Amino acid sequence: MADDTLKVAIGQINNWDNQVTQLGVRAGIFKKHGIVLDIVPTQGAGETLQAVIAGADVGIGLATVGAMRAYVRGAPVRVLAAATTGARDIYWYVRVQSPIKIPVDATSKYTIAYSTNGATSDYIVRAFAQQLGVKARPIATGGPDPTLIQVLAGHVDIGWAAPPIGLQELQDGKIRIFAKGNDLSEMRDQTVRVHVVNAETLERRNESIIRFMRAYREALDWMYSDPLALRFYAEATGMPESLLAMSRQEFHPKEALLPDRLSGIDAVMAAGVQLKFLEKPLSKQQLSELIQIPPR
Repeated sequence: MADDTLKVAIGQINNWDNQVTQLGVRAGIFKKHGIVLDIVPTQGAGETLQAVIAGADVGIGLATVGAMRAYVRGAPVRVLAAATTGARDIYWYVRVQSPIKIPVDATSKYTIAYSTNGATSDYIVRAFAQQLGVKARPIATGGPDPTLIQVLAGHVDIGWAAPPIGLQELQDGKIRIFAKGNDLSEMRDQTVRVHVVNAETLERRNESIIRFMRAYREALDWMYSDPLALRFYAEATGMPESLLAMSRQEFHPKEALLPDRLSGIDAVMAAGVQLKFLEKPLSKQQLSELIQIPPR
């Protein structure tokens, strides 16, 4: 029988936590489960969400509160899996010669980057303003690569990134870290990103989605048990394997990527209301309809 093809939209496609599908494909894991992936890169969660609304089957790595906001506005999206719990994998940085050293130095004369509207980086930048006193003007810069170019050129004052982007520049002394997502203590135990599925795909092709998740779980386990995964990742990114191994250990513990449990949902919704992502928390009925994680 022919394999089933699923169209998967992925923002920040080179991030380790967004590599489960690509590395799983290369390892033959999705093929083993009868799934072929048509992978479409995007510039961030906003574009990923639009791709799923337009008919892509799965969206990888959306802000949890962004998925909630889209759902309550009528978008045909459902949460398929937890993507990332905690925010230790996302950071903000400045050029090494920048006068900005602590949050209160980031006054309104400076700019601070996020990827796209509704992304995790957008959510965290808003929280930086409310909780850390960061007054820099938010500016959408797309993915980590174009953001880094803009920061190094002096067009943006505070950039955002997720490993492996920026690690080499940190080692070379060109940039220094200004803040990390986990500087917001309440986010450390929150599932800040999720994977979503198009609601029509979930209804009409449920069996394919179940097999996709079986392959996803197996691929994630393989990424943390087989040294070949890091080798494949190094080949895909063009970065030294040793640097990527350090990045995985420091920024991406496996427990942060486990797909089967959403953590801190009440806190996510409360922060979403405070930061004006949501008008009010979702009801139990709404959460029951939104969260559709296939059982193991």
